[in-house]
Amino acid sequence: MSDTSADTFPPIVFVHGNGDTAALWLTTVWRFESNGWPRERLHAIDMPCPLARDDDGVAQPGRSSSDDARRCIADAVEQACRRHGVAQVVLIANSRGGFAVRNFTANGGAARVSHAILGGTPNHGVWADAAFRPGNEFNGAGPFLQRLNDPGNGSETTPGPRWMTVRSDGNDKYAQPDGLWIGAPGRPTGVDADSPALRGAHNVVIAGIDHRETSFGPAAFDAMWRFLTGRAPASLQPTPSGEAIELSGCVSGLHPQAAVHDNLPLAGATVEVHATDAASGERVGPPLYRHVVGSDGAWGPLATDSRTPLEFVISAPGHSTTHVYRSPFARSSSLVHLRAMRLADVDADADPAADREALSLVQLSRPRGYFGVPRDRILLDGHPPAGLPPGVAGLSLAAVKVTDTAGRAVAAEFNGERIVGRAWPCAEGHVVLLELHS
Repeated sequence: MSDTSADTFPPIVFVHGNGDTAALWLTTVWRFESNGWPRERLHAIDMPCPLARDDDGVAQPGRSSSDDARRCIADAVEQACRRHGVAQVVLIANSRGGFAVRNFTANGGAARVSHAILGGTPNHGVWADAAFRPGNEFNGAGPFLQRLNDPGNGSETTPGPRWMTVRSDGNDKYAQPDGLWIGAPGRPTGVDADSPALRGAHNVVIAGIDHRETSFGPAAFDAMWRFLTGRAPASLQPTPSGEAIELSGCVSGLHPQAAVHDNLPLAGATVEVHATDAASGERVGPPLYRHVVGSDGAWGPLATDSRTPLEFVISAPGHSTTHVYRSPFARSSSLVHLRAMRLADVDADADPAADREALSLVQLSRPRGYFGVPRDRILLDGHPPAGLPPGVAGLSLAAVKVTDTAGRAVAAEFNGERIVGRAWPCAEGHVVLLELHS
């Protein structure tokens, strides 16, 4: 792909990881756009019920099997090929999404894929122990990964596509010799930092990055771009596209039979968007946008600019009123996916000390990476957040209890990105997230 004319850039399908959404690819898509890849050829997909089952062979409400994920990839690839009139696409996947990519190519899909890039995919398991959760998709000694890792060609990859893996040198929470991050502290996992590497692939190691940064960080993008084009990208960071931008996305919520996010359209949810003051988080003027979503869950478009911080408010039956504060968006995006939450079901990553007796509970969310202590500079309400352990970066949420005054400003800073929101009261059923782009 040394020719850089637009017609030579193949479609890319981005596949998120376990429990995640297509929205995590937002900044990666911006990076590709900023380096000249046509926006219309960049497709990030949402997997329905994105959490893996506890046992891959046993149905579980709100969760998907490895075969469900494979079929999702197959559909997305066929749609992209038809839309662009091409025979092949590039697949870029994070974590569990890499399992789906490998399963698809191993079961008849290889001819449809020119390149496959797997970031942080635990290809040899998060653990490898036939006696511990034997039917789980993430067990390297289980039938699913044993089959994928022995295609019978002396390699661990399916012939046809060019393969690349990206991994950390030791900071990936899911590639550790101890079972701390899988809820079994002190139990040997049987895997280590090289679990994501594959024989037959170009295996890239990037020092210090965490599990999600293997796909969503600038160093991972640099490796992707070089692998696809044979040259360095012009920029590792998204370049602003101009003041006027347009945002849209979809709304999902919690599965009705399980307290897990399902990525399914939350019909009837109301989305309201406000411009906010960068210093105080206060709303500025009337709402910029208000809409009750239909059966497809879609919201937008919202016309705004690249200078204005925003507050997204999602209201839906059976969910709390969810306030999501974001710093200004550098570029337009159709991946501003919103999740309605419940205060009773806040992410397990949250600081357990941040209980619900507070006037307000404000959470700082880093969807595209984890908080590393002391690697990162993190402040929440003027202080380093409690509950973030030093060492391997493994938590994506930090929380602060506001016990003095509900409704006041709460600021967060992370490695140069700053967000200011308001402390909405728990007693009235509000959930507050300060969500980072970085």
